[in-house]
Amino acid sequence: MKIRDMFGGPQPVVSFEFFPPKSDEGTEALYHAVEALRACRPSFVSVTYGAGGSTRDRTLELVTRIRRELGIEPLAHVTCVGASRRELAAVLGRLADAGIENVLALRGDPPRGAAAFERPADGFLHASELVAFVHAEGYPFSVGAACYPEGHPECRDLELDLAHLARKVEAGVDFLITQLYFDNADYFAFVRRARSAGITVPIVPGLMPVTNVAQIQRFTDVIGARIPQELYRRLRIVERDPGAVVATGVHWSVEQAAELLGAQVPGLHFYTLNKSSATLAVHAALGL
Repeated sequence: MKIRDMFGGPQPVVSFEFFPPKSDEGTEALYHAVEALRACRPSFVSVTYGAGGSTRDRTLELVTRIRRELGIEPLAHVTCVGASRRELAAVLGRLADAGIENVLALRGDPPRGAAAFERPADGFLHASELVAFVHAEGYPFSVGAACYPEGHPECRDLELDLAHLARKVEAGVDFLITQLYFDNADYFAFVRRARSAGITVPIVPGLMPVTNVAQIQRFTDVIGARIPQELYRRLRIVERDPGAVVATGVHWSVEQAAELLGAQVPGLHFYTLNKSSATLAVHAALGL
């Protein structure tokens, strides 16, 4: 089923995101995490794509297996990193041949060690170009894209970032998923700005239950997300107790998600970091 057709029903669209490990053992562990979350009846699960295509084949294998063996709709990430038009066409063709109906079109992060993202030979510099390519080549996918409530880490000018997003949507994006954030005020303000700019597609908030204090500090530093002062205070109090950290992170995500559901957001997208327990706890607490 195409994700663009999932929105507007009586229940919010709930989805989970995973990244493909680099080993066969890690891949099996991930598969079992996805299997555990099947009890939540997710609308879809997304699988990321390694920098420079480093996990490209595993992404393709995982989304195919998830669809075939678990009966869950997959969303395959596709990035511009290190790929020519011909290589991207090959990836998109393999996905279409496998019956995958949904892709998330991303520029991707600069390769490790690179100061900035550079256009690959005969490739694309912006996600908007990739979105346009998918449609121009006639692939039958429902196309999603990323958005950044606090601004893209390479563009902290919120209005300029919104202009970039509008171009991406105009190229043929069906839905948007936000980068993770922890303060719903940032999401609501972003949606108001997007609607004022004429962006009408569903904007799904991206949430991540905190399970490790040092890890989330590193992660938010890289992506330019903000940890609210109150959340940081709670985490610092319990940071020496791993179980209490998880409980604190789950509680914050439950409160965050409950407020969003009360505002009738189109869905909730959970960044799982390939672990099911914290996300399962949030899902159970919400009674979805």
